[in-house]
Amino acid sequence: MTHPSPAVQLNNLLQEKKELDKISWIYEDTGPQNDKTWHATVKYKGEVVGYAEAKNKIPAKEDAARQALAYLRKVKARPAPTKAKLAARERKKALKAKKSVYENEKIPLTDAINILRAVEVAKPNATYELVIKTEMRRGSTVPKGRFNLPREVKAKTKERVLVFAEGRQAEEAKRAGADFVGGTELIEGVANGRYPASVFLCTPSLIRAITPKLGRVLGPRGLMPSERRGTVTEDIVGYLRRISGSSEWRGDKAGTIRSAVAKMHFPVEDVVRNVRHFLNIVKIATGNAADKSDRQPKSGPKPGQVNPIKRVVLSSTQGPGIQISDA
Repeated sequence: MTHPSPAVQLNNLLQEKKELDKISWIYEDTGPQNDKTWHATVKYKGEVVGYAEAKNKIPAKEDAARQALAYLRKVKARPAPTKAKLAARERKKALKAKKSVYENEKIPLTDAINILRAVEVAKPNATYELVIKTEMRRGSTVPKGRFNLPREVKAKTKERVLVFAEGRQAEEAKRAGADFVGGTELIEGVANGRYPASVFLCTPSLIRAITPKLGRVLGPRGLMPSERRGTVTEDIVGYLRRISGSSEWRGDKAGTIRSAVAKMHFPVEDVVRNVRHFLNIVKIATGNAADKSDRQPKSGPKPGQVNPIKRVVLSSTQGPGIQISDA
């Protein structure tokens, strides 16, 4: 009699616990096309409970599922909530249900800006936040990209970049402003946390050398160099130029994108310009608008993939969320 695989056992366990919706999988491949390494990460309630890598996707998944099973079997079942806790939970839901008067009303952008300025009249340093809700279809990738606003909201924090490169490419990376540059001698330091980098780049010739030791370290943090993200590249200098002075935006797994777009003391024209600029960048990255520039962004959607924009909301620190009608 054959026993079910770890992945099937994990699925059965979650069905029993009625928690199938609490688990999520992330798959990523690194390395050259003819010698890929697969990375499988399994999350339970947003926490990583299993990670594995292998030359094929299935073994990586099964190993990660085995780790997740071991974790879940150690977790004690939570006691049933008392009547008092259930009542408190209902009260909290009722409070959240008290929506803004603008919940179902759409307003032109300039009118929304003026309403929020009136609400924040005593706080000229309050921040406008733009929330863009996109639809995540099956197989969709989480939308993300980089941007510069026409008028910046706050001073930029410099990205610390580590580059795995040798020879001429290493020299070029140093001149282009990379913080840490080297070959395989950097692997141990990265694994030990000696290099506080927020961006990792690698040349194709070195990716096979760093993947076995760093896939488990950088993979769960979303920092492992990969061709899909454009961080395994021969054009290290070009990549460094593109990210220089720019900020990253990223949606969550539900497809919601949030970003500060202006300060309350900005003139209305500047707020409108910033909102339109950021919205256009998101539309291009999600396939809702064509990129008119010559450069095709690496962070854009797969060919033919569109994440439709369902709602655009402008809010402020203390103000309501207002749907924009002319987004």
